[in-house]
Amino acid sequence: MVDYLFSSGGLRPLEISDKLLCLFSADVTLKGDEYVVSVPRREIDTGSVEPGETYRVALISRETEEESSDEQSATTTQSSANTNTGTVSSEPQPPVEAGEIRYVEVEDIGKQGDGIARVERGYVIIVPGAEIGERVKVEITEVKSNFAVGEIIEEEF
Repeated sequence: MVDYLFSSGGLRPLEISDKLLCLFSADVTLKGDEYVVSVPRREIDTGSVEPGETYRVALISRETEEESSDEQSATTTQSSANTNTGTVSSEPQPPVEAGEIRYVEVEDIGKQGDGIARVERGYVIIVPGAEIGERVKVEITEVKSNFAVGEIIEEEF
């Protein structure tokens, strides 16, 4: 199976190898004369990553709030123009479908207390009953244009 991540503009798909071992967010820190990307302990504990081994690392830029606002303005302008001309909008579709099974990591807790995970293009999956840092297998039960809801079917994979 081949999945895709999209660049910050959502226009260029980046192919994800079947050899992908893990996916996580990390800070880059300065340690002496080197910059270090910290691997979360859970990746070591689950056996995804072995200490002392060498791995290829792909970095995906994060979108800043300013870039996001600029893109949303451009999208809104484009959508308005499309509505007036009767053409179909080229807005990206949600990267998940109802019934799809996904492995996600909960990164945040929403205002309602539900877990929040992010997948391609920063698309949000709400995971009721999940805690920050939890890695869960979910079934997508509801899909909206800007978020989806996933029901936990397996915890800590």
